[in-house]
Formats: sequence, structure tokens, C-alpha cells
Amino acid sequence: AIPEFGTKFVRQMLIDTNPTTFGELVRISGLSHGTDVWLNNAQSLIEQGITTLKEAICTRDDIMIYLIQKGLDPSLAFKIMEITRKGKAKKDLTEEMKEKMRECDVPEWYIDSCLKIKYMFPKAHACAYVMMAYRIAYFKVYHPKAFYATYYTVRADAFNADVMCTNKQKVKEAMKTIESNPEASNTEKDMVTVLEVVNEMMERDIDFLPIDLYKSDAVKFLVEDD
Repeated sequence: AIPEFGTKFVRQMLIDTNPTTFGELVRISGLSHGTDVWLNNAQSLIEQGITTLKEAICTRDDIMIYLIQKGLDPSLAFKIMEITRKGKAKKDLTEEMKEKMRECDVPEWYIDSCLKIKYMFPKAHACAYVMMAYRIAYFKVYHPKAFYATYYTVRADAFNADVMCTNKQKVKEAMKTIESNPEASNTEKDMVTVLEVVNEMMERDIDFLPIDLYKSDAVKFLVEDD
């Protein structure tokens, strides 16, 4: 339920990379928004131990900064970054450029990684997204009732009160029923995401109360003190 990090795709990336710093979360944001930056690229390199999350190409800026640190001419480093982030490295990254990179001890896997990329995310955008996610995650950890009430009010367009007001077992059964149905509608698929959050909330000993004609709001989820 954390923006940018809530999908199964990105949650699996977190498991695969085990980030420990804010900077590494920014790198994951870059990987998840790029095309052929994580899948068929950085993921394999990290899994095989060829590189680490800290060294892999994740955002546009990583290329220029890394190449400058390696000793490459800044203007050439910028040019290689621009070629790569537009997905044009296969066509426009010349042998001369590759040789200049090799002269500065840029490893071959790094050059190959550039050739596979089709689109890259700017680091500034990734930083903004992660800052937002980090703030929301703070409330999830330290003010869970406020977090869940806000999440269901703002984000949960697809939910089933009959299931949500029962127990963890019923919630899990509802999720399995939808996931095992190949003809499940988009609304039902969206409901799985919401039910995941409901299940997690119940694991934290927070439950839903039935709708109350005198206490419930028409459009907002409210928090009871106890």
C-alpha cells in the first residue's frame, strides 16, 4: 500500500536487492520505472553476483556520474548517458566510445548493460517519488490506524464490506478465489490489492466495525479510539 513500492513487481525487487539506505530505494525506483533496466539486465547481473544494487545502472544520472568518476571526459560521459537513456545505444554507441570506456576500466558488463536499455528514469523524479513514499511509510509504521483509514478512503475504489468486516481467514479465501479465476474482472483484480492491505491490517490487530447509521461517514473511513 506504499506508493511506488506496493506492487508485487517492486516488492519482489525489494526482496531480491535487500536495500538498506534511502539512496538504494531511489535506485530501485529508477529500476522499476525504466524499460529493460531491471528485467533482462540489472536483475540478472545482481543475481549472478556480477554487480550490486549500488553499482548497477538504475537512473539516467548514474551513467554520467559513474563514467566521470572512472576518468572519462565529462562531455563524452554526458553524451553516452543521453544515448543510453533514449534507448539508442545499440545504434549510436560507437566502437570508439566503447574503447574510451574500456580505457577507463569500465567493465564489459557495464557496456553490455547500456546496450540493452530502452528507457531510463531521471534521478530527480525517483528522489521525489521515494520521498513521498517514505513519508507515507512513516505513518504506516507509527500511526497505522490513520494510515489505513486514509488508504481506504483515498485509494480503495474496489472493496467488499461484507468480506472486510469478517476475519483474516475469510479475507484470504476471497483473495484466493479471485486469483484462481482466469476470468476475474479488473475490478476484482483491484480488490485483491485492497484485500492484501486488509489482511495485513488484521495481522496488526486492527479491524473494521460494521457500518453504523449514526457514526459512519458517507465517504470516509473513520477511526474509533479503541
